[in-house]
Amino acid sequence: MKSNLAIKNAVEKTDAELKNYVLSELKYEPGVKATDIGVLVNDGTLTLNGFVTSYWEKWGAVRAAKRVLGITAIADDIEVRLPISSHNSDGDIAAAATSQIKWLTLPEGAVTVVVREGVLTLEGTVEWWYQKNAAEIAVKYLKGVKGITNLIAIKPQLTASGIETSIASAFERSALLDSSKIKVKIADNEVRLSGEVSTHAERDEAERVAWAAPGVSSVDNRITIAWSWSAIA
Repeated sequence: MKSNLAIKNAVEKTDAELKNYVLSELKYEPGVKATDIGVLVNDGTLTLNGFVTSYWEKWGAVRAAKRVLGITAIADDIEVRLPISSHNSDGDIAAAATSQIKWLTLPEGAVTVVVREGVLTLEGTVEWWYQKNAAEIAVKYLKGVKGITNLIAIKPQLTASGIETSIASAFERSALLDSSKIKVKIADNEVRLSGEVSTHAERDEAERVAWAAPGVSSVDNRITIAWSWSAIA
């Protein structure tokens, strides 16, 4: 967890300072060409624009920005402009994605692939979030992919009370989260998270933990990033 001093320093950063931090983090991220990405910060809200040459570079830029202490929200307006050498037909992308997914430990036919103008959509049903996530990771670096929409559903395995207990216990075990600041509500195997944390990394970790519970079909992450003294007292 961040110390009060570290959080205080983050609160005092101006938008110009935060912009410089984001630019430095983009330069630090392997595979991201920072000179082609625009950075705007307004009251802690970051907008990324410009262009990249692959979907995974776009993903890496957003991941880098999330690491910056003091950024409260991110708008991703980065455009993927594939170089001629990276162009691939939708049919070839779909075939490559299907081949990659077959290497995963998933039930036969659990995931199907649809590609339109370079945007890859994953559909189907699995039992665990890690399987849904693994399918997306398997196709993230494929040649010609401009974007990914993961619509894979998760088949419920536990009751709502069982899911809530599982997630709450995982929060309490976590060395990265303060479980007293995060609330969990379950309705029809859908998880709603609320509360306040200090960084995007903590917010993402809370969502990851919630998704890891067996049977979770969706996570509505309403956790906010708080910089006021009342949030860290």
